[in-house]
Amino acid sequence: MVTPDEVRRITIFQGLDDATVESICRTAADVALQPGEYALHEGGEPALVALLEGRIDAVKLVEDRERVVGERVPGEVMGEVSVSLGIAHPAAFRASEASRILRFEGGEYHALAVYSPEIRERVDGLARHRVSGPRGLQAVTSSPKAYQAIVLGDRWDPACADLRRFLSRNQIRFRWLQPDVPEDAEQWWGDLPAAGDYPALRMVDGKTVVRPRPRRAAELLGLATEPEFAEYDTVIVGAGPAGLAAAVYGASEGLRTIAIEHEAPGGQAGTSSRIENYLGFPSGVSGGELSARALKQAHRLGAEIVVTRSIAKIDAPSRHVHLDGGDVLRTRSVILACGVSWRRLEVDGFDRLAGKGISYGASRSEAPNTHGLDVHIIGAGNSAGQAAMFFSTHARSVTILYRGATLEKSMSRYLIDQLATRPNIGVRFRAEVTGAHGETALEAIDVRDSGTGETARLESGGLFIFIGADAETGWLPPEIALNDRGYVLTGPDVRGAGRWADPERDPYLLETSVPGVFACGDVRFSPVKRVAAAVGEGSMAIAFVHQYLRDAERRAGP
Repeated sequence: MVTPDEVRRITIFQGLDDATVESICRTAADVALQPGEYALHEGGEPALVALLEGRIDAVKLVEDRERVVGERVPGEVMGEVSVSLGIAHPAAFRASEASRILRFEGGEYHALAVYSPEIRERVDGLARHRVSGPRGLQAVTSSPKAYQAIVLGDRWDPACADLRRFLSRNQIRFRWLQPDVPEDAEQWWGDLPAAGDYPALRMVDGKTVVRPRPRRAAELLGLATEPEFAEYDTVIVGAGPAGLAAAVYGASEGLRTIAIEHEAPGGQAGTSSRIENYLGFPSGVSGGELSARALKQAHRLGAEIVVTRSIAKIDAPSRHVHLDGGDVLRTRSVILACGVSWRRLEVDGFDRLAGKGISYGASRSEAPNTHGLDVHIIGAGNSAGQAAMFFSTHARSVTILYRGATLEKSMSRYLIDQLATRPNIGVRFRAEVTGAHGETALEAIDVRDSGTGETARLESGGLFIFIGADAETGWLPPEIALNDRGYVLTGPDVRGAGRWADPERDPYLLETSVPGVFACGDVRFSPVKRVAAAVGEGSMAIAFVHQYLRDAERRAGP
């Protein structure tokens, strides 16, 4: 983790007061790069990077070949043009030797710039030197607003954690202030809320609400929570990768399309810190970034995405979709893309400390909360490995706890190799957590070694659980066939289960036991659970919707 002395060796951070330097330490990711690895990619999302150790070359793609156009040495920054203008990186920055960087994502930088206008002036000044012409100068001085809201809440308040997670996953830029941190309390103009009124949410126009429910927060921030119409060609249940893909293809092909999401677009994949093997992103992409791009694309093409709403029931014969609150949508087809939810562990202390240091899954917004702490991860799949890599840039140490004897059976080779490059990531095999301890927050966990039978108590500042997931199908009507684990049967599996009643045709590949109701993504019974597979199935579902609608029109006759 980065120290105040290291921060002060960065030129643009010299002379800052102690509180600002400490804020930088809490916010920035501390990332180690091997020779050839990239600090920033050409065309990537805005971010600011400072070089602590090593050397980095600035490279530009010219006629499909990268050419070195400059370099950065310790104390210098890169990415200042992208964060000042709000544009993609005009060049890439690649380590020419083993290096160490301090990295701010775009939203994190803008929040820091509001906290310390002096930093913004220095970064904008650097950008001005690299941008020629009056239009460039105008762009620098008219960069987008730093954030859309301020959250005031305690570090270990589960309601505050839920609110931050909701905002982060809905692509809302916000600044989080803690009332017990004097420097933060000074940033909250006016009186602090009374005890029991946390978390508080303040909009940029000054409107403030206390203990807001997700739907109220969504309404204040301009997120869609109500359908525009009563009738649709297709209603998509869920807005993870499969649901967003279906929304993009449905809207682009002229169908009146709406996706209903109970929390935020992106689904389980939206919480992934890094997806390395998704086609077309050679440097990897975060689940949040992939979801944000898909959401923009769906909106641009005319799809509706409604958040904080859930489906109360689906009437199978009529295909009427009943929302919570009593709204009813009439639709010609339904696509189930409701995904899965993290499986929970029944361990002493887990329920009491949930949201107070114990989390199922993880989102990017939780990483700064692990600054300087020793954290633990239960699980050995790709999600656990990606989380370990991400948390290692903030936490003092990250330990993966796994019941098995090797990671090779459950984790991709590229992730195992990446874990080995991080000195602050460790793995304990044959380890089982048997208890969690702490009064107001997690303080320690009991870990049993199944090989020796011994139990050790380890100090822990955070425990993140990735032990698989279960299908979200308990609310579906009985007409929709499920397998014994609750996953939706489709296509040949429906026929094989004896649940298909239409004698005139076979079910389409992604069609459920109810004609006109389709399923795609993780909720569907299938051996493949990958983001790419979910996106492919979402697009295929729309093709089958078209076939179903044409068949229905043919049967209806002239």
